[in-house]
Amino acid sequence: MIQGIIIRGVGGNYYVDTDKGIIECRARGLFRNQNIKPLVGDYVLIRLTEEDNSCGYIEEIMERKNEMKRPSVSNIDQIIIVFAVKNPEPSFLLLDKLLIASEINNLNPIICFNKCDLVDEECISKYKEIYKNTGYKIIFTSMYNKNLLDELIDILKDKVTLFSGPSGVGKSSLMNLIDNGFKLKTGEISDKLKRGKHTTRHAEIYKLNFGGFAVDTPGFSSFDVNEIDFDELTDFYPEIKAHSENCRFNNCIHDKEPSCGVKKALEDKEISEIRYNNYIKLLYEIKSNKPY
Repeated sequence: MIQGIIIRGVGGNYYVDTDKGIIECRARGLFRNQNIKPLVGDYVLIRLTEEDNSCGYIEEIMERKNEMKRPSVSNIDQIIIVFAVKNPEPSFLLLDKLLIASEINNLNPIICFNKCDLVDEECISKYKEIYKNTGYKIIFTSMYNKNLLDELIDILKDKVTLFSGPSGVGKSSLMNLIDNGFKLKTGEISDKLKRGKHTTRHAEIYKLNFGGFAVDTPGFSSFDVNEIDFDELTDFYPEIKAHSENCRFNNCIHDKEPSCGVKKALEDKEISEIRYNNYIKLLYEIKSNKPY
């Protein structure tokens, strides 16, 4: 049998990248009987058909490192969450939700602010300040700055990377620039709505010519508030969790409680006001969905 990775799945046909090229495969019926569906990103063992060695059947799906529901992909090493610094303006609440989704799925998140040629250094410094003390890696990219693209390439090399973020922020454009074999469709920004048009219709893995794979996703995904309890939210805000040890009460949720170490850190500007406000918004969103 031949080992490979599923790079695309359309209508029950799976395209597997192997050392013998890309093989079009069907999944054995036993997977359907076991309620198992092959996913893009799955490492599989396939058997070629006797009639045509460019076609085959998926015989075995190797154990998955991780699995995402939206998009349906597996075995991702890291996720690059792309937002534009401008046009469209970034939603920091959505960015926080995507960071939480990354943590829930055991992915290593990297924040990428694209189109940084549209703003000055003061704006870039402001964005850096928001995520200081979080531990998240932050990069800034521009299609007009090769040095910044080289930093992105170093991060992608020999990894399976998921690109995520809202439409119109330049995910597909970035991928086209780092590997001209992609030829991904890009969408212009609506002047009226300042939102991008969806251009990617399904999850697909692209082989990078310098090593590794990249996954472009349709639109974006976010975490479901029902996935965590309100008292677990602190775990997904590293800088808030670090200062929660200084709270007077062990069950402090850093909202209206007195002697709160987190609110003291907020006053001392050790925690971003934007991040704290997002935390409070999500806290109430979770509590409203899970009455206690």
